[in-house]
Amino acid sequence: MDISVVIPLYNEVESLPELTSWISRVMAENSFLYEIILIDDGSTDGSWQMINKLRLDNTFIKGIKFRRNYGKSAALNVGFDAAQGNVIITMDADLQDSPDEIPELYRRIVEEGYDLISGWKAKRYDPLSKTLPTKVFNWATRKMSGIDNLHDFNCGLKSYRKNVVKNIEVYGEMHRYIPVIAKWAGFTKIGEQVVEHRARKYGVTKFGMSRFINGLLDLMSIFFVGKFGKRPMHFFGSLGALSFCAGTICALWLVGDKLYDLANHIPVSREITAKPLFYFALVAIIIGSQMFLTGFVAELVARAAPERNKYQIEDSI
Repeated sequence: MDISVVIPLYNEVESLPELTSWISRVMAENSFLYEIILIDDGSTDGSWQMINKLRLDNTFIKGIKFRRNYGKSAALNVGFDAAQGNVIITMDADLQDSPDEIPELYRRIVEEGYDLISGWKAKRYDPLSKTLPTKVFNWATRKMSGIDNLHDFNCGLKSYRKNVVKNIEVYGEMHRYIPVIAKWAGFTKIGEQVVEHRARKYGVTKFGMSRFINGLLDLMSIFFVGKFGKRPMHFFGSLGALSFCAGTICALWLVGDKLYDLANHIPVSREITAKPLFYFALVAIIIGSQMFLTGFVAELVARAAPERNKYQIEDSI
């Protein structure tokens, strides 16, 4: 099979007939063997009934229905597991992504050898309240991930080589950072393609302002897990050592200063415990010790994890 189109959806009953018809037309024009996987993320507007109706006329359509709303990341992860195509295309169900982009996204994976192509909606039809925070997050993600060639990490229109989606896990709200997840898994040939962003035709957006706070937290999580997931002591131990050493140096300086005053019969104006530096040293030592203990516990958890020795193997002979 050439292409699997994975589409997560939540209350998009109005757009589904037009979207699936458009995708089928593009596939027929390019003689692609394909499947359309629609993941209903707990819709309440009759989307699942529409999927069943559309499948009667188009056997290339497959459907998966969640019992409740789990989120876009969960829908994508399940869709990736079900996909059988050599190239997987993801897109949103609201008709803001154009299926006409599919042939070029497919070509760049197959002919140019990319692992992942991420869409870039250079011209957007979203309000400033959405586009401005998105630019900030994209900038922060580029700096933290080292993927400098992507302008829009959160674009739903992407194409993947099959072995990419079969070797990554998308959970929580990590769908925003799939290129980062892929990079940490060893798939480093990541490209970008300018794609059309269409104005929303039906319904309303399903994402509120909370997604920006969640996005920042998810970025920090994925950065930590990707870099220190198998060696947490390197992170906690380093911070603990710095804190403990800083506190110890301050404490020794206070003691040395006290002994110097006593040896030279200099009147002591204040006791050591009356100086603010004493409490700074005490807190730093305590925090340093706790960081060490946290690192040890994290190491025990990591070593007990069933995937502690699971690594990405590209080839073998």
